[in-house]
Amino acid sequence: MTTARSSSSSSSSSSSCAGTMRPRCALVRAASRRRAGTTAPAFGAPARGLSVVVRAGKGEGDGGKGKEKKKDNAYGSTVRLPQTTFEMRANSVVKEPLMQKWWRDNGVYEHMKTRDAERFTLHDGPPYANGDLHIGHALNKILKDFVNRWQMVNGKNVRYVPGWDCHGLPIELKVLQSMDADARKELSPIKLRYKAKKFAMKTVESQRDQFMRYGIWADWEEPYMTLLPEYEAAQLEVFGKMFLNGHIYRGKKPVHWSPSSMTALAEAELEYPEGHVSQSIYVAFPVSDVPDSTPSELKELLSDASLAVWTTTPWTMPANAAVAVNARLDYSVCRVERTGKKLVVAEGLRETVAAKLESALTTLGTFKGQDFENVQYSHPFYERKSPMIIGGEYITTEAGTGLVHTAPGHGQDDYISGMKYGLPLLSPVDNAGLFTAEAGADLEGKSVLGDGNVLCIEKLTAAGALLKQEAYNHKYPYDWRTKKPTIFRATEQWFASVEGFREKALEAMDGLTFIPESGSKRMRPMVSGRSDWCISRQRAWGVPIPAFYHKDTNEVLMDESIITHFTEIVRKRGTDAWWEMEVEELLPAQYKDKAADYVRGSDTMDVWFDSGSSWAGVVKSRGLSFPADLYLEGSDQHRGWFQSSLLTGVAATGEAPYKTILTHGFVLDEKGYKMSKSLGNVIDPRSVIEGGKNQKTEPGYGADTLRLWVASTDYTGDVNIGMNIIKQTSESYRKLRGTIRFLMGVLDDFNPAEAVAYENLPAFDKYILQRLDETMSDIEKAYDSYTYSQVVSAVTSFTTFLSNVYLDVSKDKLYIGEQSDIERRACQTVVSAIVERLIAAIAPLTPHMAEEAYQALPYDKPDGAISVFTRGWPKRPEAWSRFPASEVAFWDSFLEIRDTVNKVIEDSRTAKLLGASLEAKVTVHCADGDFAAKLTSDEIKRQLRYLFIVSDVEIVSSGNEAVAGCDFKSVVDIPGAGAVSVGVRRAAGHKCARCWNFSTLVGSDAKHSQLCERCAPIVLKNHPDLVVAAEPVASA
Repeated sequence: MTTARSSSSSSSSSSSCAGTMRPRCALVRAASRRRAGTTAPAFGAPARGLSVVVRAGKGEGDGGKGKEKKKDNAYGSTVRLPQTTFEMRANSVVKEPLMQKWWRDNGVYEHMKTRDAERFTLHDGPPYANGDLHIGHALNKILKDFVNRWQMVNGKNVRYVPGWDCHGLPIELKVLQSMDADARKELSPIKLRYKAKKFAMKTVESQRDQFMRYGIWADWEEPYMTLLPEYEAAQLEVFGKMFLNGHIYRGKKPVHWSPSSMTALAEAELEYPEGHVSQSIYVAFPVSDVPDSTPSELKELLSDASLAVWTTTPWTMPANAAVAVNARLDYSVCRVERTGKKLVVAEGLRETVAAKLESALTTLGTFKGQDFENVQYSHPFYERKSPMIIGGEYITTEAGTGLVHTAPGHGQDDYISGMKYGLPLLSPVDNAGLFTAEAGADLEGKSVLGDGNVLCIEKLTAAGALLKQEAYNHKYPYDWRTKKPTIFRATEQWFASVEGFREKALEAMDGLTFIPESGSKRMRPMVSGRSDWCISRQRAWGVPIPAFYHKDTNEVLMDESIITHFTEIVRKRGTDAWWEMEVEELLPAQYKDKAADYVRGSDTMDVWFDSGSSWAGVVKSRGLSFPADLYLEGSDQHRGWFQSSLLTGVAATGEAPYKTILTHGFVLDEKGYKMSKSLGNVIDPRSVIEGGKNQKTEPGYGADTLRLWVASTDYTGDVNIGMNIIKQTSESYRKLRGTIRFLMGVLDDFNPAEAVAYENLPAFDKYILQRLDETMSDIEKAYDSYTYSQVVSAVTSFTTFLSNVYLDVSKDKLYIGEQSDIERRACQTVVSAIVERLIAAIAPLTPHMAEEAYQALPYDKPDGAISVFTRGWPKRPEAWSRFPASEVAFWDSFLEIRDTVNKVIEDSRTAKLLGASLEAKVTVHCADGDFAAKLTSDEIKRQLRYLFIVSDVEIVSSGNEAVAGCDFKSVVDIPGAGAVSVGVRRAAGHKCARCWNFSTLVGSDAKHSQLCERCAPIVLKNHPDLVVAAEPVASA
């Protein structure tokens, strides 16, 4: 882009914005003072007394510069300066809440969500109601607001229902942490629920206020919460449909279990922190029996041999029920040269095991894994024998020994293999992660993750079975709430059998749009590899699974009538009824006589089932468009809410509950580190918006600055934030505001009724509208593709172009020209089109600033719309895009010539030949004859000196003529214009005291001897009574 120059200064800045650029001459500053009155200060007006610097001296042929002296400029009052009520200072901390109140008082959002138009539904993923908001919440909700406001501006009916996840362990833990040990012991389930509900509701209120301060439009008075009776009833209906479709069952199988929380966990409730170290052990299981079906050579070699297994969970040894091998792998019976004993290992891992045991392993014979099936071995702890079995493809030669210690009660692959062979489901571990009596008296009561694990290793050592022990650093699942390790443990749980509808779920995914596309590749394997979903939790704060159990047999009683009956109770009373009512009341009529034989279950539903049912509890029940148009959450929700919603939706209705999934990354600090209180790098959204205790060192930047940061990021990956980044964003906001302010100011006397018709606009103005149209097209595409950083880039690029080119060259006609001159009105026509579209373009991103600017428009609101949002997206007249390509190419090339002229002028200013660009005369030659002829056409020729911001321009017939006698010159090749020669010299004549242009006709008017031939008639017409004392004419 061309570097902007202020001709009242000897320096230039490509980053200057129009709203902060100094006016071209000191008399403009004088006019600013005279015209300010009760309106906002004019742009660039200095705070102190105003004066003009007059250089006493002569023009091009005169010698000497003379002395400088300051004097008030009498012509300041004759110049029209920008005026607007749109202030440069945003004062966002004060004004944004007032703007939000104005929106509420005028029902702007209510109009958007009730108008008769095509509906758009972005369904809100519910955050947990368990604390204050962090910067990640801000990123998420602001992105959603971008989406919604864009759809509103495009005329859609948009109703955004915000939600909160109010059940589950996070809230329960918050309640328990607020109580002492004695109080917790006295806490009944129903009392805990009352406290949890109170805590959740209080948190929702706090978080809602914080979200609203971000400028988020939503149904804040009617949010959805998973604890609301109508929501819980809808969730139970989803559960009932899945149950009737055969997808819900109860069984005993290994699940992720949190001893610290004493409940089952879903995969989405786990995290895998770095730095976990387990004790890895190599163990020898002595072969006890070899079946007759075993090949004779192998049978002979297995005499006195042992099976080498490897595990990182020594505590699962008491539950060992088999050793699994891969049927297709090669296994060798080896002699351990250091001890002479025989071990069976996978041939592909023989050398690795040898290195671990620090002894050579000599192969005595090699066989396929299939040959070892049903070989028996003895357990080193107990007097029991177990078989070798054929496992699946999970058995590889990547690590270990190739023989897998199999405990069906403590592993998913082990469980599946165990089911094939009818192995016992051993799991001698209780809810707290302690060994039960089944593990043996010496292990009973010891922690499997602590002293029990150590004792298992000691017992192996005592039995002579431990081959090797070493520390092993690897990823291990932790409870994401308590931040403590979990275990795999077989328990009685309720499951959703994903296997029964997995193919339908995958088919539904084929019809979805993922943004970015990589989301599909991430989520699809998660769904395709899922067999069962454990949906039960052993906690009190949640939606109960409406199952009853026989007191004697533990047989389950649950059918359609029970689920329907309880659902209707919940719809009226909420799920507290499960604990408040008697069993007889909870059962439908046909079972009431059996109430004495049954007890109610204590399991509640997984919170992912809660939130995963929101499509039923919100989208369908509140009449929003289903499937929802968009789900937008963090990328971690591929295994969380996106997946649970897909599974419940497909299982209950046969279709996905959404059409598009859009994901964002996580927020890191400026150095790329995760935010942590211990590191002191946490950024609180409230401190960004409102500021800190010391407003001088920690100023409040307002919600729009925070929103502009969000818009500026590539949120599809992780994003960075810090106070330096916020300050940079604030500066970008200030420049954008300054440009809008300038645009608004030059329209202070404009009436759209006086707009110049497109066909009568000068060619350069048409070119500007073509660029505006192109920019708006790019912005529309960016909004439609959710690439908000491209919106910011397009706006920034265009406003920079405006500041550096169009507004810079237009100041003369806007300030100096006759008020009703057609060229001035043409410029205002273009500026009006620009400002209305620029305001609309930024409205979804920085709504407070956009609305403030819209309300400050100096003429009647377009289409009578009360708000920039009800006005909608401005139309793009077809004529703008039909501006001939040849004309676009001409003006593109012309601006390259202008860049060259600017550079040569800047060089001459640096060398002190010129003080300002208006002291210059430019000579130009273009080798391309057609291009040169266009430059000399009547319309363009008379505009050249204003387009170059010089006092005189001459198009000459040769390159030599252009640069002859010029100390500063340049010759460049420019597409479309050929070789372009540019020369700069001092302009002839004297400086006009009003416009600062140099002219040989300055002084030709007797009454106004300091004015040029253009300014004198304007002053005489509009200020006939103005009398100015004669002064020596000014020259450079």
